[in-house]
Amino acid sequence: MSFPGCPVFASTGLVNWDLISNVLNRPAQLPQIRTSTNGQNLGMFATTLRFHNGTFYLIGAWVDSDHGGVEIVLFTTINPYDDNAWTNSIRIQNPTRAIDPDTFWDDDGSVIMAVAGSPIQASYIDLATGNATKPFDMWNGTGYNNQEGPHLYKKYGYYYLLIAEGGTELLHSATIARSRSITGPWGSSPSNPLVTARYTDRYFQTVGHADLFQDDAGNWWGVALATRAGSALYNETTYPMGRETVLYAVSWPDGDWPVADQVTGEMSGPLPSRSPKASSVPAFMGEPDIVDFAPGSSIPKHWVFWRAPAKPQSFTISPPGHSDTLRLTASRANLTGDKDFSPPDGLTFLARRQTNTLFEFSVDINPNFATAKGDEIGVTAFLHQDQHVDLGIVSMGSVAKGNLGFRFRATDLAAADFTVPAPKVTPPPSVMAIRIYSSPPPF
Repeated sequence: MSFPGCPVFASTGLVNWDLISNVLNRPAQLPQIRTSTNGQNLGMFATTLRFHNGTFYLIGAWVDSDHGGVEIVLFTTINPYDDNAWTNSIRIQNPTRAIDPDTFWDDDGSVIMAVAGSPIQASYIDLATGNATKPFDMWNGTGYNNQEGPHLYKKYGYYYLLIAEGGTELLHSATIARSRSITGPWGSSPSNPLVTARYTDRYFQTVGHADLFQDDAGNWWGVALATRAGSALYNETTYPMGRETVLYAVSWPDGDWPVADQVTGEMSGPLPSRSPKASSVPAFMGEPDIVDFAPGSSIPKHWVFWRAPAKPQSFTISPPGHSDTLRLTASRANLTGDKDFSPPDGLTFLARRQTNTLFEFSVDINPNFATAKGDEIGVTAFLHQDQHVDLGIVSMGSVAKGNLGFRFRATDLAAADFTVPAPKVTPPPSVMAIRIYSSPPPF
């Protein structure tokens, strides 16, 4: 739902990562990003990035709540450092209307697309036409539900199939099987699950939906999705950064099964020698933002909108007479919207992804409300339109009389087990600086 989407990061040492491009960076690539996105948790699902014969391929499922569709789309580039080098979306047939597509090139050059299913399904696909063959069954996992996130590898004369099981919450895991034939039968690893945190009280929970890769030195690594909070706080829905990517070391002896280090927080592995950044593009992981919106500059590439902006003119850098500012033109609806809201209405909203448990930030605001009542500008901790916490300056009456309020408001349209506090309005401070506190990781 956020835009630009499908960010790609590069690293020379597997510790510091640079944002080098956003695959989905212009509405022309996938016009639905602007119009068919009323759902708050849908959009691009579980993309897979692969490199083959000089080309990068990113495949994913576009889930459209407005029309009930699941469309598999593919983007390619030979230069992942350039946003504009990523192609428009190429539609790939989706015989089972499934999510989580993976691309795998077999020894004969054929391309296999595995997708989520019970069991996991696969088809041969034609990347030029987007055609897919009739799907065939693969592996049904180790007994947990929600078999998804498949990835295929071929080593030592075996096909290896890595999948996610157990759903995306506390039972999440990654398990692996192998077969001499792409059509099976598949044998489960005796060490399954490969990675998980289920039935533990580790700080990192929901570990699963994994992938494997090799570095230049031949060392194997894994990546997976996880949430940081611990099982108790997860059960209280206290994990503001949602699902994040984690890295762990893997050993893969010749002819044997891969074995992974479990995700525990402070970990070790055969990291490559640290070297300069992968590009001249400023990284944002672990680095502060200081943005003054100088004339001729642009919105930082790691900042995101909620959907592709329907009205780009609502975000103007250094308008005439207001150098070094960003002018925001209010949208009709606030962050929550209303029953008449639709994506073409647009939301005047810019965000930066939270990347640290403990951080602080500030923003200078010059309210210039055009109406007598109801306009608002401020900051928000935003999950989606149904769940966000706002601190804003709001016009409460006649702007000419300086009738402004500093308002705290929490919105949770899905709340069932607790009461959302009522909005609170106080006179606004002269300077609004927000500091967010949280407990440090208990490693």
